[in-house]
Amino acid sequence: MAITSANQLELLQTAEAVAREKMIEPELVIEAMEDSLARAAKSRYGAEMDIRVKIDRKTGNASFTRIRTVVEDDAVENYQAELTVEQARPYLDDPKVGDEIVDEVPPVELGRIAAQSAKQVILQRVREAERDRQYEEFRDRAGTIINGIVKREEYGNIIVDIGRGEAILRRNEKIGRESYRPNDRIRAYVKDVRRETRGPQIFLSRTDPQFMAELFKMEVPEIYDGIIEIKAVARDPGSRAKIAVISYDNSIDPVGACVGMRGSRVQAVVGELQGEKIDIIPWNEDQATFLVNALQPAEVSKVVFDEEANKIEVVVPDEQLSLAIGRRGQNVRLASQLTGLDIDILTEEEESKRRQAEFNARTGLFMEALDLDEFFAQLLVAEGFTDLEEVAYVEQDELLTIDGVDEGTAAELQARARDVLEARAKAALDNARALGAEDSLIEFEGLTPQMVEALAKDDVKTLEDFATCADWELAGGWTTVNGQRVKDDGLLEPFDVSLEEAQTMVMTARVMLGWVDPTEMEADAAEDEAEMADSDEDGEAGKEAGA
Repeated sequence: MAITSANQLELLQTAEAVAREKMIEPELVIEAMEDSLARAAKSRYGAEMDIRVKIDRKTGNASFTRIRTVVEDDAVENYQAELTVEQARPYLDDPKVGDEIVDEVPPVELGRIAAQSAKQVILQRVREAERDRQYEEFRDRAGTIINGIVKREEYGNIIVDIGRGEAILRRNEKIGRESYRPNDRIRAYVKDVRRETRGPQIFLSRTDPQFMAELFKMEVPEIYDGIIEIKAVARDPGSRAKIAVISYDNSIDPVGACVGMRGSRVQAVVGELQGEKIDIIPWNEDQATFLVNALQPAEVSKVVFDEEANKIEVVVPDEQLSLAIGRRGQNVRLASQLTGLDIDILTEEEESKRRQAEFNARTGLFMEALDLDEFFAQLLVAEGFTDLEEVAYVEQDELLTIDGVDEGTAAELQARARDVLEARAKAALDNARALGAEDSLIEFEGLTPQMVEALAKDDVKTLEDFATCADWELAGGWTTVNGQRVKDDGLLEPFDVSLEEAQTMVMTARVMLGWVDPTEMEADAAEDEAEMADSDEDGEAGKEAGA
């Protein structure tokens, strides 16, 4: 086709029609037409030329221009599109690098092949614009619930028509064994939206915990309004779920609001989730209280929390054990997901046996080390003494509170304990030296002879070796492997060295060796404190805004 006055207006009309059909901006279609006409002109006048086409947005008139850019003398690579300052003087009064010379060229006649090529370019650009539009539209809907109609099933995956595009519900994102037929209506959670070459890929889920949270937001106006907040969700899709809620209005019961009149609100969610049983739990800042709530309907006798390991022990009556664990461990597993804690459940009988075993072990320790009879050793344990260090270095007045202990007996107990500790320290130090531990490590402040011995056994024999250790290698820690928390034993963990203490000792060793500048450490510490203060202020501001 030729660009003539007869079809100039058709360009704009075509652009409008395509834009309406594909629901994109007409400007994008016109730009695609300009690009296609420019390519056709290059094939006519030469591919090396920089030819551009501009279509008038009112008249549809297409103007063809050739652009030549002024570059440095030694930078000319394309003589059809670039020229030096000297070469530009006949065309410009005072040419400078970067100036452009614009010349009009005659419009091209589009033959059959060129017209087909131009059409392909336009279609390609329109498809890209349509994909971008779809991606931008659905990207903002990630994390929300969407309604659609089932189109077909492919290898267990459901393809869903969501209006202006398609989404996929993978078989592992379906609840239980639910099945769908074409034209069934479906409601799902938009889990992820990805930009790919073939267009935006929209992934749906009906098993994601946030799907249930969004359903409650739709059913409970107080959640939508922010009066009630969903703090945590844990699900065993299609079977059972737990949801923790908190109310920021003292006059509104968060559990009652989520249940609704005669259970109407929660039943609406249960119906959508194929009969999934839902436990609605009041959230509490105190982790122990929250855990007791999370383990409902089981009753809890006692909670023992290990902050360092982020682990918790729960003691329940013997008859409540099966209820607390749940069928196939479901109840305790969901409670663990909800609280983010590793939970060990013990019966009262098991805990009693364990406490008795600990009591007997400490009694035996005092009998052997301090040469005491069983009754006297049991008195020490019953008073809360757990090791020789406590006996050796405690204030004497605390020993005098034990029945039958006078000042002479207390002094003798402490002398025996100190003698044993000194003998053990000397033996540990001799063994460490025999293993090759050097004085630089032995004399390092904060390390006891037993610690040095433990380090030397693991081939940490010098201050340089110690300075290369990571804090978790010394204090121990936890890592997650395949979704399971795994314990990493630390070299100094038996001596109750915390992660912060290990970090301080390692950094001190590095400063002593000249590896780290102490002024930089102080600056970093000050910066960390400032960041923590800022985050605390932001948190307080958020609380005030929430209130």
